[in-house]
Amino acid sequence: MDIKRKKELLEMYKNRKPEMGVFSYRCKDTGDVFLGISKDTRADFNSANAKLSSNMHPNKQLQELWNKYGRESFEISVIKVLKYDDPNEDHTEELEKLREECLASDPRARRIWK
Repeated sequence: MDIKRKKELLEMYKNRKPEMGVFSYRCKDTGDVFLGISKDTRADFNSANAKLSSNMHPNKQLQELWNKYGRESFEISVIKVLKYDDPNEDHTEELEKLREECLASDPRARRIWK
């Protein structure tokens, strides 16, 4: 790959607008729901799935359910997407508000991380 192409790809990466929102891991066998917030849902799903598959996820309850029922027993999805303009701004507060709305609407849901 030539230098010009590398610079183009780097610039595209810097200017990308990743999907931000509230994501959910729902165990179909138990009904337990774990909600997290993400500034890049795709990257965070990959990270969480890798941790779960390696038996290294920090949420012990989620890890136990994953180990017991397996990946196929989980419905993994983005349940709320944050609309935003500037990817360089800190959207943590807005994401936390969205998660609180989701937690309030589902009594079985809990935070994936404290």
